[in-house]
Amino acid sequence: MAGTTVTRSSCRGCHGVCQVLVHKDETGRIVKITGDKDSPTSQGFICPKGARAADTLYHPDRVTRPMLRSKGRGENAWHAIEWDEALDLMESNFKRIINEYGPEYIAIAQGTGRPYTEFTPRFCNALGSPNHVSPAHNCYVPRNICAAMTMGWFPQPDIYGHSGTMPRCVMVFGSNIMESGGEGGYCGKMVSKAFKGAEKTIVIDPRKVKAAEHSDYHLALRPGTECALMLGFIHVVIANNAYDKNFVENYCSGFAELEAHIKTFTPEWTQNVTGIPAKLIEEAALTFARTGPSTLIWGNGIDESVSAFQTARAVYLLLALCGSIDVPGGMVRWVPPSNLRPKSHMVDHAMQGDQFLSEEQRKKCISPFPLCPGAHPPSFWQACIDGKPYKPKAIWLIGTNPILTHTRGDIVRDALRDHMEFTVTSDFFMTPTASFCDLVLPAAHWLEQDDIVYFHKIWCVLSRKKLAQIGETRDDRAVMLEMAHRLGLNEAFPWKDWDDYLKWILEPSGMTFDEFAEKDIILGEMQYRKYEQDGFQTPSGKFELFSNVMAHMGLDPLPVYTEPPLSPVSSPELLEDYPFILMTGCKLKPFFHTEGRNVPGLRKLHPDPMVDMHPEDVAEMGFKEGQTVEVVTPYGQQRFLVHPDERLQKGVVHAEHAWWFPEQEGPDYGCFKSNANLLFGNEHFDKISGAQPLKCSLCTVRAITDSEEIIRYAS
Repeated sequence: MAGTTVTRSSCRGCHGVCQVLVHKDETGRIVKITGDKDSPTSQGFICPKGARAADTLYHPDRVTRPMLRSKGRGENAWHAIEWDEALDLMESNFKRIINEYGPEYIAIAQGTGRPYTEFTPRFCNALGSPNHVSPAHNCYVPRNICAAMTMGWFPQPDIYGHSGTMPRCVMVFGSNIMESGGEGGYCGKMVSKAFKGAEKTIVIDPRKVKAAEHSDYHLALRPGTECALMLGFIHVVIANNAYDKNFVENYCSGFAELEAHIKTFTPEWTQNVTGIPAKLIEEAALTFARTGPSTLIWGNGIDESVSAFQTARAVYLLLALCGSIDVPGGMVRWVPPSNLRPKSHMVDHAMQGDQFLSEEQRKKCISPFPLCPGAHPPSFWQACIDGKPYKPKAIWLIGTNPILTHTRGDIVRDALRDHMEFTVTSDFFMTPTASFCDLVLPAAHWLEQDDIVYFHKIWCVLSRKKLAQIGETRDDRAVMLEMAHRLGLNEAFPWKDWDDYLKWILEPSGMTFDEFAEKDIILGEMQYRKYEQDGFQTPSGKFELFSNVMAHMGLDPLPVYTEPPLSPVSSPELLEDYPFILMTGCKLKPFFHTEGRNVPGLRKLHPDPMVDMHPEDVAEMGFKEGQTVEVVTPYGQQRFLVHPDERLQKGVVHAEHAWWFPEQEGPDYGCFKSNANLLFGNEHFDKISGAQPLKCSLCTVRAITDSEEIIRYAS
């Protein structure tokens, strides 16, 4: 019998991707997961999601064999089948639909960025379908697209001290990474360390998040006015000649146009829009400009508004004006290891496989927005029902639970249950979304994967080792590879299996996977100010303050602000019935979107769905802490427990998202009781990216008048 072992690996419980130590007992069972103190990426940090990963791995409710429905969709009747039968079903249905209708009638859907992301868009493009459905329009990817247009690459915060220089000023904008554990490839501990070590700190958030408690400036803006605040910052920097003249004059284009454009966005104008005092705006902007090197930690708090794309543009322009682009301690372009084939689309965009999708097929994408990344989810699900512009026939959902994570989950349910010809999902558990599908595939957990971790971090590549095998679970990417071969997509997927793909990635290094796994981490050799030799990958070859690409597309080439459609300013007639500003989507440390609510060790940390309200609002409404109430909008009502939270502004409430109740019966597992995304409509979007205003709507909160309340969780 083997003795106890400790193996170094890389967590994938969220986007932090921290290095961890996996402990096995004498029987080979994983008994504990701890942080790796020797890791340069996380320095021993581990959040509850990582520490409890084995609870998910060994969970008694895991789907461990392919499951085929035995009765109608949503009747919660299933039987196990063999993998070959499951793949035969997928192959025959996909081929039939392609032959009868065309490849665009098959969609590939995914959840938030996870290991499968390196293959999902590639598979979709190779298939000939433009309908890759993901939450990207509301998270991260529009910032990538915007960065590509503005400078040619996506800048990231230089907080690891590779050059010996750390940021002197850190601005945290729309991110609660220090509370949630990690995002965007960054560990919350490393962000906290950089934040604490900075001379000056700025937090921009409607809530007084943990970072704001010790910051020099907390700018508690009105939700949805992020773009206006950045326009005000830019005005202050230019008006006070606080910009980096060398960088602007030698490496930027369009300054004259920006200078003229920005004149009206004074601190006083910004105060009127955001609610932040003009003097505070001016001080914070000049601090960010003059304290440098300055860096930015930003989250999808800025992605979920009708000004999301232009907010990102304004942020990039501010960073350029402040001389923070690709400098030590600023916002940098990471240099990846040179002896591996790039696996991340942020290093080589061709990995997404756009080259395999014809222009004719690309035009069939179900999205009315020019820069939406893939199919626009609300438009896609509506098309499944009303057939406009056409009616998709099949979908493969991989690691996603859109009944809860997309708006109008009732439309998603109806599309899956009543309108599609073939639906398959890959997941760990029978989720509400899986319950309305035809076939459910058992997905491998990160503890069941061999992998070269090369997606978010870029400056380093980590190893992940397969340390367990539960039932017949399979890596989603291995399944996509086999299905690609069955469908004749060999040009896009030339590797015979997953091991062959890993071998191909490592081939330039001469290492086998086992040799790479022994190293655990490979670092790139960081260089700075690469634009001095290479310029920027834009039409002008410079950092484009005035965007030539956007001008060519007929879009505003300089940032403009759009008022949220349901706000005290744009919809004052609604205030009598809906007096509160509604936010949702702030991350909770125990959970990763809809994941974790069936893991007792995580659920007990946050057992019930909450609506956060300022204590004065709670008192004025006559509520008590823990009371069940309804949050009501023009689109619906959902139930939550009252949580007084003095971190919120008075008049702003936050309803937690992604709640379902695995302890209740399927098929929906109570997912329509406290589903915050049902409080929003599918009417208002960012006209460029299709982002939705999920943090800046209107609502009221009322006491429950009937006998049905939330059944509190009992572990």
